[in-house]
Amino acid sequence: MGPIKSSQISQLSTSDKTTNNHVTTTATMTDFVQLHPQDEYNQRLESHVHPPDWVNPSPGGPYHLVVVGAGTAGLVTAAAAAGLGARVALIERELMGGDCLNVGCVPSKSLISSARVAATVREAASFGVQVPGEAVVDFGKVMERMRRLRASISPVDSAARFRELGVDVFLGQARFEGPGKIDVNGIQLRYKKAVIATGARASVPSIPGLDQVEYLTNETVFSLTELPRRLGVIGAGPIGCELSQAFARFGSEVSLVAAGGDILPREDRVAAAIVKKAMLAGGVKVFGGGKNLQLAPEGRAIRMQVATGDETCDFRVDKLLIATGRSPNVDELGLENVGVEFDKRQGVKVNDKLQTTNSRIFAAGDVCSKYKFTHAADFMARTVIRNALFWGRAKVSALTIPWCTYTSPEIAHVGLGEKEAAGQGIKIDTFCQELAQVDRAILEGEDQGFVKIHVKKGTDKILGATVVATNAGDMIAEITLAMTYGLGLAKIADTIHPYPTQAEAVRKVGDQYKKSLLTPRIRVILDTLRWFAGMH
Repeated sequence: MGPIKSSQISQLSTSDKTTNNHVTTTATMTDFVQLHPQDEYNQRLESHVHPPDWVNPSPGGPYHLVVVGAGTAGLVTAAAAAGLGARVALIERELMGGDCLNVGCVPSKSLISSARVAATVREAASFGVQVPGEAVVDFGKVMERMRRLRASISPVDSAARFRELGVDVFLGQARFEGPGKIDVNGIQLRYKKAVIATGARASVPSIPGLDQVEYLTNETVFSLTELPRRLGVIGAGPIGCELSQAFARFGSEVSLVAAGGDILPREDRVAAAIVKKAMLAGGVKVFGGGKNLQLAPEGRAIRMQVATGDETCDFRVDKLLIATGRSPNVDELGLENVGVEFDKRQGVKVNDKLQTTNSRIFAAGDVCSKYKFTHAADFMARTVIRNALFWGRAKVSALTIPWCTYTSPEIAHVGLGEKEAAGQGIKIDTFCQELAQVDRAILEGEDQGFVKIHVKKGTDKILGATVVATNAGDMIAEITLAMTYGLGLAKIADTIHPYPTQAEAVRKVGDQYKKSLLTPRIRVILDTLRWFAGMH
């Protein structure tokens, strides 16, 4: 049966109001850009990021830059180029703002915020606060809040705003037709340089029985209006873990299947274990080793069978979320017409300057990067501007890119981990500060976590770090700044941090490094000189 489309999501719940698994609604947009429900907030969003009455402009002479895709990379590129005085065209076939605004960062973090509040209310008694009755989550209101906030943010990414910035905005399917030519729904644009910033979409794995059931992805899950009583999640990366924990906090019975051995395989294993413990405590059932997973429809439910070790677990869910990664959007672009090499799994092939195999065409963001993050796309776009419009030599490999998974607690990472350093033959010294010894973390009941920083052996040069904390995404920024500008761990130790804060843990790691300099040899020298003998 395949994925549930936005047009199919009316109730998408365990309600008995319908006789099928979905209700088909009339769309106001093309099949790939439907928003549901069509309430005032989604209508407002649509009016900004894909206005139904939008009229594409008439192109004149050749553009200095044509940008294909209006997600983060495309928007940053177009705005910066226009701000510099270039003549710019921006093409988007779906929703401006891309995944981040519409089906990624913005809606997911809204849900996570609501889920965190629900968890805090349930845990209020441990802080000496008595809340009458039980915390009741109104899932419809949670989703309405998300839609309202998403719509309120959307003007920044709107077609009207970019037109005001001097960008010619075209809504439609772009296709490269030949050297310096690109077609948009029958309109031909000429360009001197072009940027491919078409992003990525949900990747769907090959699982026995998946084609027989309906499933959600991050592109449709935010159209839900009623809470599934039982939710199955396949994929234990950031999206799978974040949404599993959030829906469990809302009250769903969540079963998370990790395709590999465990959750968050890219993260420090101790860090992932802390998050897994928190998820289990919050009611998420985690099944590792989901390679033998089988699916089948069973009435209104979906039967899931997964082998975990020597045991086969057999259970039912009402809704299924596929969260197994992202695939680059390279189809229907006519890249073969302009000599741009690409792979349907890895995306557009680029060099370190983000130049494709066609010297006039660049790429940025999820369509060409292993770092599928909004902030990475942002800074890749800045690299493209330097190299495409000027004689820049900016290299994407020079970027220091952190990332964060927004579970509770969060996991943030930057640079090398222990495994990566060993794989590259780099010797490191590691310093770790547990939050259990940080006053603010103890006082807030958030002492399950740590700050771990790796330095080049025998020096204070920071090579990487992992932070597990409630606000790890904020705390990693200080370490990223230090790495970007070559500030060593000793400099962090010398930086005064306000007390009490959880970020003090970062400074305490610096203190550990300084203490390591007080070697036995130095102690012997001080004793020999009787350095402190005359002090009173």
